[in-house]
Amino acid sequence: MRRSRLFCSLLLVAAAGLSTAGAQSAAADRGSPSARHAKPIALDQVIPAPASVKPGKDPYTIGHRTQIRVPGASGEVRRVAGYLADVLRPSTGYPLPVTGKDGRDGIVLRLGGKDAKALGAEGYRLTSTRHAVTITAARPAGLFHGVQTLRQLLPPSVEKRSGQHSPWKVAGGTISDTPRYGYRGGMIDVSRHFFTVDQVKRYIDQLALYKYNKLHLHLTDDQGWRLQINSWPRLATYGGSTQVGGGPGGYYTKAQYREILRYAASRYLEVIPEIDTPGHTQAALASYAKLNCNNIAPPIYTGVEVGFSSLCVPKKVTYEFLDDVFREVAALTPGPYLHIGGDEAYSTSHADYMTFMNKAQPLVTKHKKKVIGWHQMTAVTPAKGAAVQYWGYDKTPAKEREQVAAAARKGAGLILSPADRSYLDMKYTKDTKLGKAWAGYVEVQRSYDWDPATYLKGAPQKSIMGVEAPIWTETLSTNQHLDYMTFPRLPGIAELGWSPRSTHDWNTYKHRLASQAPRWEAMGFDYYRSPQVPWRK
Repeated sequence: MRRSRLFCSLLLVAAAGLSTAGAQSAAADRGSPSARHAKPIALDQVIPAPASVKPGKDPYTIGHRTQIRVPGASGEVRRVAGYLADVLRPSTGYPLPVTGKDGRDGIVLRLGGKDAKALGAEGYRLTSTRHAVTITAARPAGLFHGVQTLRQLLPPSVEKRSGQHSPWKVAGGTISDTPRYGYRGGMIDVSRHFFTVDQVKRYIDQLALYKYNKLHLHLTDDQGWRLQINSWPRLATYGGSTQVGGGPGGYYTKAQYREILRYAASRYLEVIPEIDTPGHTQAALASYAKLNCNNIAPPIYTGVEVGFSSLCVPKKVTYEFLDDVFREVAALTPGPYLHIGGDEAYSTSHADYMTFMNKAQPLVTKHKKKVIGWHQMTAVTPAKGAAVQYWGYDKTPAKEREQVAAAARKGAGLILSPADRSYLDMKYTKDTKLGKAWAGYVEVQRSYDWDPATYLKGAPQKSIMGVEAPIWTETLSTNQHLDYMTFPRLPGIAELGWSPRSTHDWNTYKHRLASQAPRWEAMGFDYYRSPQVPWRK
C-alpha cells in the first residue's frame, strides 16, 4: 500500500512538473509579462552594419508553433532552413519543423520574388512583422547571410546548445542588405601549426557568422606541407610530419580536403588553396633532394624565420613539380583561384624570381584556374585575370606601393590585407602574450578604422575586389589561441568588406561590437577584452 501511495505521489509530482513546463511554454508563446516587456535587439545593431534599415512596429516572437517555411524551394534552400533549425532548436526548445508549405506566419525563406534580382548574388531582405519573419534573396547565399543577421537579432543565449528561458523576439521592420565588395576573405595558416579538419570547420563557422565568403588556406610553408599530392607523396608524409617547435604536424588526405571544401560550401565560403612559392618551401625541399640545386635535401625546419628557402629556378624538374602539384590541387578545388604565394623570397635573386613567376603563372592557367599572389608578384606582369594580395603596412616603401597600384591600373584585381590593420596574429599591445609585432601593435580600433577604397593611393576603385583577414600561426596552436587573436578584430574586417562606407564609424561600431561579447561567450569563444571597447559589465 505504501509503495502504491508513493508511486501515485510521484505521478502527481511529475504531472505537476509537466503542467508547469507546458504552462511556461504556452505563456511564452502568448507573451508572458517578461516577454511582453523585453526589448528586442534593434535592426541596426548587427555586424556587419546593414545597407538599409527601416524600423517597424510590433516584433515577431518565435514560439512553440513557429514553422520554418521554404515554399516551393530547392534542396539547397531546404539545407539553409535546416541549418537555421539546427541553430535555434537546442536553445529555444521548440520543434521548428521545416515545411514546403507557403503561409503568412513563421520564419519564411523565400527565393526570388518581387525585386529579389536587385539583391544580387549575396544580398537579402529581412522583414519582421507581428506574424512572420521573411528572408528574401535572389540566391541561396543571400538567404544564408540573412540567417546570420536573424541570429544576431535574437538574444545571445540563442547560441547556446541547451534549453534557455528567453522571449525570442525579432524587432519589427525591414533590412535590405547587399555587400560592398564581392571578396571578403579569412585566411588560416595551417602550415606553421597544423589544425585538424574539425578545427578548420570551427573557423569556417566563425567566418560565416560575419558573412565572409572566402576561406584562404595557407597549405604549404617551410614548417609543413599539409595536402596529399599523389604524384609527390613525400611532400605530405615527410614534409608534413612536423610543425613549429617540433610537434607531430599532420596533413589532409584528399578526402579530408574535400570534406573541408564541402563544409565551407555549406556555409557559402569558397576555398582558395595556397601553394607558396618559390620561397617558404623548405618542407618540399626536405622531402625531395632533386628540388634543390645541389641535389641535397636540407633538414626539416621547425623554427619561425622566413626568407631562407627557394626552389631551384634553373631546373626543369622544378616546373614539372609545380605542374603536378597545381594539376592535383586544381582538380580537387572547384573555386576559380589558386594562390601561388610569392612573398619573402629573399634567397631568390630578382632575375630568378622574375623567371620563376613568368613560368609558374602559366602552369596555373593551364589547369583552368586564376592566379592569386602576394603583392611581390607585381615585380612581373600578373597573368590575365590574376589578383594581387597586398600585405604591406605603414613602413612599406612608397615605390613598392606604387608598383602594386600600377598593376591594378593595368587590370590586376586587388585584395587588401594590410598587415598593420588586418593581420589577426599581430599583438594587440606590447603585453599580448600571443602573436608577433613586426608590423606593429594592432588594437581593435586600428584594425577597423581604415577604408579599403582609399587605402592604396593610385589604385582604381574598380580594381578593389575586397579585403582579407589572415591569421598566421607561428605562436598559435589551439582553438583558444585562434579565438583570442581573432575576436574582436574579425567582425571589423568583415564590416569593411560588407557594409557601405556611410556606416563606417568607430564611435558607433564599438558599441555594436561590445554587444557581441555575450554571443561569443554563449558559443564558448575566448576574446581579447580591449580597453577601447565599452564591454558590458
